[in-house]
Amino acid sequence: MFEGHPKGLWALALANTGERFGYYTMLAVFLFFLQDNFGFSMGTSSTIQATFLGVVYFVPLFGGMLADKFGFGKMVTTGIFVMFLGYLLLALPLGAGSMALGVMVLALLFVCVGTGLFKGNLQVLVGNLYDDPKYSAKRDEGFSIFYMAINIGSMFAAAAALSIMAWVQADYSISKADSYHFAFAVACVSLIISIIIYYAFRGTFAHADRAKVAVKGATEVVEEKLTPAQTKERIICLCLVFAVVIFFWMAFHQNGITMNQFAREYTATSESGFMSLFLSGSFSFTDMRSIWNLVLIILIVYGVLNIFQSKTLKGKLIAAVLFLAAGGALAYRAMHVTGSVGVEAPIFQQFNPCFVVALTPIIMLVFSSLAKKGKEPSSPMKIGLGMLVAAVAFVILMVGSWNLPVQAEQLANIEAGTATLVSPNWLISTYLVLTVAELLLSPIGISFVSKVAPPKYKGMMMGGWFVATAIGNFLISIPGLLWGMELYIVWGVLIAVCLVSALFIFTILKRLEAVAK
Repeated sequence: MFEGHPKGLWALALANTGERFGYYTMLAVFLFFLQDNFGFSMGTSSTIQATFLGVVYFVPLFGGMLADKFGFGKMVTTGIFVMFLGYLLLALPLGAGSMALGVMVLALLFVCVGTGLFKGNLQVLVGNLYDDPKYSAKRDEGFSIFYMAINIGSMFAAAAALSIMAWVQADYSISKADSYHFAFAVACVSLIISIIIYYAFRGTFAHADRAKVAVKGATEVVEEKLTPAQTKERIICLCLVFAVVIFFWMAFHQNGITMNQFAREYTATSESGFMSLFLSGSFSFTDMRSIWNLVLIILIVYGVLNIFQSKTLKGKLIAAVLFLAAGGALAYRAMHVTGSVGVEAPIFQQFNPCFVVALTPIIMLVFSSLAKKGKEPSSPMKIGLGMLVAAVAFVILMVGSWNLPVQAEQLANIEAGTATLVSPNWLISTYLVLTVAELLLSPIGISFVSKVAPPKYKGMMMGGWFVATAIGNFLISIPGLLWGMELYIVWGVLIAVCLVSALFIFTILKRLEAVAK
């Protein structure tokens, strides 16, 4: 699974890991920061966050255009430093006045511009590594590994943000509103690490900073020649895929809006038994038990897979030791569970990236097995299946929300101490299924773009992927604005858009598969 890939993949993936850790550390608490620091309502807060998410993913279109002209590497390095300035401004504790609001807007603008220059162009560099025929057959697999690696950073983000906030409140008597700025400061540190990795290993991917990668030993770089009609058809097909991607991200990014609010208002605030291992921790600076227990689950998964996949006895023995050690540690912790633990709403943000890391090798193994039999679905087919799975995820949440009151009544019940709160397992199950959908759509979609995009428009087309994400992020406020209605309506809207999008992909499937050949 991890063999036979270009060395530059690992350097670029690790550089993105640092950047994503900072981004998701900020995003895990940003909605609550708007409410607790500025006193904004749920509607206003979700609109601000939706606007930010929309802009941050729209700017890569222009970043890609600039990279097509000036080079991908230059835009990536510029973006890192611009993002750093944005997180630095967010880290300043300026209160809740007009000046603080203005600085926050400026900081978000820097983060948007920096991300626009960095993210899409870094992924183009990854795609260019696989233009070499030696690696071309592993393109989808490479992007899945890349996607998994960057989620390792995301995995620790929510727990790290909450831990930093709890630490400064407890040890330095910092108010809750001001403690958010310390979480934002973590993003600054993570970007510094990302910069160091990028420059330290630049030699492994410097050759990818062009439209077409030269094959080692060749005397010249051969550009792929397309007729105007072929170029037009590829762009049209990519735009059709982008149209579907819009609605996936509208649904998926409810993790920071309605799903986050569901965690705060409708989900039990304590948990006992085995599941408390993954929701536990006092959120002090040194206590992030839940995330480490999830890491044990990941190690168990990897151990089992490598017992069967390893080609040598030594490899199988190492995998067995890993499985037994991780499984033993988790069993020991499970046997010593006592009482109940408090559940903080942002902690649910850790499950999606954890599931990405755990499920990626399983999904890769399934598709690898199907490929050997000549039955692996095409990239467009995987995208369509991803939309169907996303619909299933929100069906689970709809079932878990059945007969729960509307927000106004629920808040009154919470105040009176009579509120009905559901098990955290409903949200965890939803995140699990939604992650499967993400792995079928996001890394595969990015791989599809890098393969199909006309060489001279690679940066712009990768930017187009993020524009679709941006439009989806603008639309995430719609379920947020519906939050005061019956919950089945909120989740029903998301189910409907996922099903319609899947149907659309399947109707144009042959056309998409033709351009990918």
